[in-house]
Amino acid sequence: MDDSRLKTSARPAVPPLPSAPGFWRSPVRGARFTAVLGAALLAGITLLFVTGLLSYAAYNPDLAAVNDKTPDKGLLGFYLFAWPTGPHWLYRLTQGLHVTAGIVLVPVLLAKLWSVAPKLFVMPPARSVAQALERVSLLLLVGGVLFEFVTGLLNIQLEYLFPGSFYPLHFYGAWVFVAGFVAHVGLKLPRTLRLLRHGIAPTETDELATPTPASPTLSRRGALAVVGAGSLLLLVTSAGRSFDGPLRRIALLTPRGGAEPGEGPNGFQINKTAAKAGIVLADTRERWRLTLVGPAGEVRLTRAELLAMGQHSAALPIACVEGWSTSDQWWRGVRLRDLAALAGHTDREQPDVLVESLQPSGPFRTVALRDNQVADPRSLLALGVNGEELSLDHGYPARIVVPAAPGVMNTKWVTRMTFGGVR
Repeated sequence: MDDSRLKTSARPAVPPLPSAPGFWRSPVRGARFTAVLGAALLAGITLLFVTGLLSYAAYNPDLAAVNDKTPDKGLLGFYLFAWPTGPHWLYRLTQGLHVTAGIVLVPVLLAKLWSVAPKLFVMPPARSVAQALERVSLLLLVGGVLFEFVTGLLNIQLEYLFPGSFYPLHFYGAWVFVAGFVAHVGLKLPRTLRLLRHGIAPTETDELATPTPASPTLSRRGALAVVGAGSLLLLVTSAGRSFDGPLRRIALLTPRGGAEPGEGPNGFQINKTAAKAGIVLADTRERWRLTLVGPAGEVRLTRAELLAMGQHSAALPIACVEGWSTSDQWWRGVRLRDLAALAGHTDREQPDVLVESLQPSGPFRTVALRDNQVADPRSLLALGVNGEELSLDHGYPARIVVPAAPGVMNTKWVTRMTFGGVR
């Protein structure tokens, strides 16, 4: 026998490259399977984008530089409007939807990327101008969506592993992604709708189906059920961080879920402890003063003097950009509009206010609140909560509580308030 022929026949076959049709052999892949996932992502990502823009508007970035974490946004801030104070749970709803939908869509996103993986390796990359545009939109789409989901999920977990601030990275990344998303939807939506209604036409080639399928282990319907079950599991183990009761105890995948942080009137979630914020206990005791600045000049008040003023109550939640929130807590303190009057403003001219914290540093050590927030009777400089004085971690000796505002705008450990002249 010829030894050279024996050696040749024993040589292992070279595995196909990802660009070869035979490399991708799962029988689950197909145009209609991808269309179903694409339709779910179209609805979900649209919700993410809208609620993300609303979250940015809630910071009132056009009010003052201290509120604006993306100062070079230019025309991208075209939609900004004065954030309202009602309903009082507005930010709790919009940001809760934003973060929960982002988590729930992860299995759908991964399944969609898996389903179109063969197209990412097609050679040559473009055979026509239309295909070149599609490939560019696909690059922006895949890169943008991965960037947005990764930075968003890291922010939820308070893991800031990316360079720079989360706010500009996530904001500008969203616009880059949406540019690709809109282009891709414009190119693919008509065919997606046709596939969802009628499936693959008899004369049409399914470019995502493999020509050499492996033995099936799961039907396409079963694969969609697995994706749906994964999304449902993430919903159950994350959504509860916005609710009290049993749901919060099983919100294991997000901060501020699981067990309650303590008992008693101050036993509800916080984002940052006094120790982590660098608050010195002595600065919050006898020597603490609240300084009000306005047309009347400077007015300095002790905590006892604030307690001697008219006290008002409001039931308001604390809702954070990471998507967690508390239920309504009963806050008690002095209305912001009463402090504005003490600083020299009349009832007919409610001013904006610049609020400063004892916190020595941090991106929201100083924030600005709009005139509508100052004027709302539920907006308080809170001195107590749920019938007890504030704990140090909840902002003792005094903190801001404003309806419908992001948690970071509800400044803790307030030491100075400048009414008017914020713009």
